[in-house]
Amino acid sequence: MLQQTIENIWDNRELLQNDDSKASIREVIRQLDLGELRVAEPTDSGWKVNEWVKKAVVMYFPIQKMETIEVGPFEFHDKMPLKRNYAEKGVRVVPPAVAREGAYIAPGVILMPSYVNIGAYVDSGTMVDTWATVGSCAQIGKDVHLSGGVGIGGVLEPLQAAPVIIEDNVFVGSRCIVVEGVHVEREAVLGANVVLTASTKIIDVTGDTPVEIKGRVPARSVVIPGSYTKQFPAGEFQVPCALIIGQRKESTDKKTSLNDALRENNVAV
Repeated sequence: MLQQTIENIWDNRELLQNDDSKASIREVIRQLDLGELRVAEPTDSGWKVNEWVKKAVVMYFPIQKMETIEVGPFEFHDKMPLKRNYAEKGVRVVPPAVAREGAYIAPGVILMPSYVNIGAYVDSGTMVDTWATVGSCAQIGKDVHLSGGVGIGGVLEPLQAAPVIIEDNVFVGSRCIVVEGVHVEREAVLGANVVLTASTKIIDVTGDTPVEIKGRVPARSVVIPGSYTKQFPAGEFQVPCALIIGQRKESTDKKTSLNDALRENNVAV
C-alpha cells in the first residue's frame, strides 16, 4: 500500500501538495530512520535496490521547509532534521558528528566526528572514523571500519542506480573514495588512498596473468592503489587503477586476520 502510494505521487507531483501524500513520504523516512526499510537489501539472489524508497527520499526534499537548528553552540540552516536520542539507540556519537534523520544507525555503531546522510544504512559494530562521510543511501555492513577521511559516495538519481555497498567486516583505509555504486564484498581490505568508481579498473595481479574487474571488489581481497599506462593523442600517460595483491585469510578472529593481511602485503592504512 505504501509503495503504491509513493509510486502514485511520483507519477503525479501535484499530489505533493496533499497532506496525506506528505504523511506517506514522511512515513517512509521514519521507517528508514528505524531500519525497517532499506534503499537496498541483500536477498538470496544478490542485492536488490528498492527504487520506490529512493523516490520517497527524493520527494522528501521539496516538502520540507528550511529552518534554523541550534545544537548547543552550533547552528545549522537546512531542510532535514538531525537524528536524536542516540543513548536509547545504543549509538556512541563523538562531537561534532552529524547524521540526518532518515539514516539508520544500528546499536553499537561509533560515529567519530563524521557525517551520515539520509537513506544510508550503517549496521552494528561499525566505526565511522574522523571526517569520514557516508553518502545518501549507502549501505554499510556490520563491523566495518571506515578510516579517517573516507568518502563513501551517495546516490539518489538515477533511480535505477545502485548505491555503494560495503559488506560485513570490510576495512576501508584512510582517504579511500568509494562511489558510483561500487560493491565491496565481505572482509575485503582497502589500503589507504584507494579510489573506486564505476569505471575504475580493479586488477587482480595475484596470478600468472592480470584479471580485470569493474564495480566490484571480491570477498577478502586486499587492495592497494595502482596505475597502468594508457595511450592518449598527446602520448602515453599513467591512469589510476586498483590492484588486488592478496587475500585476507578466513578466520573467526577478524582483527587478527586483518592485521595479518596488512602486515603480509605491506598495505598502508
